[in-house]
Amino acid sequence: MEKRVAILATNGFEKSELQSPKEYLEQQGWTAEIVSLESGTIKSWTNGNWGKDFTVDRTVSEASVSDYHALVLPGGVINPDLLRRDKKAVQFVKDFFEQKKPVAAICHGPQMLIEADVVDGRKITSFSSVKTDLINAGAKWTDEEVVVDNGLVTSRTPNDLPAFNKKMVEEIKEGKHELQRA
Repeated sequence: MEKRVAILATNGFEKSELQSPKEYLEQQGWTAEIVSLESGTIKSWTNGNWGKDFTVDRTVSEASVSDYHALVLPGGVINPDLLRRDKKAVQFVKDFFEQKKPVAAICHGPQMLIEADVVDGRKITSFSSVKTDLINAGAKWTDEEVVVDNGLVTSRTPNDLPAFNKKMVEEIKEGKHELQRA
């Protein structure tokens, strides 16, 4: 069965953390759409510099959680900081949890989970600089390459992408998770 997955990102996302999951999802025969704050293109961040532009498929205003089976949140320092200032983007994330759909977040991506108020009591990992923020928001932070908590998949860095991608697809194949919660 074909699946549709939203990848929520804006300027300053870590290139590998969007490109690798997108390609891996497409290798499954699924559709992976980039959802962003504005239409057009968004600029990646790679090796400490601005990188390649990626085409936005839909804006957050145009996208509906009911159109997707899952959500991916790439990292990058700039990307989640810009996204979490947008109320529609934050609600978009929260709606995936309310609809019990799988969510995968890597590196700094879990900052959006904090903003959406969905980390309390959850086992999570992230880039090390986000650790204190997650703990302060009630998460049970752990230093592992990939962590799964009832449909929520998290990883630390681009080095974890192979394990992240594998677990992300596994959770999406399982479908809705009754214990997923907002």
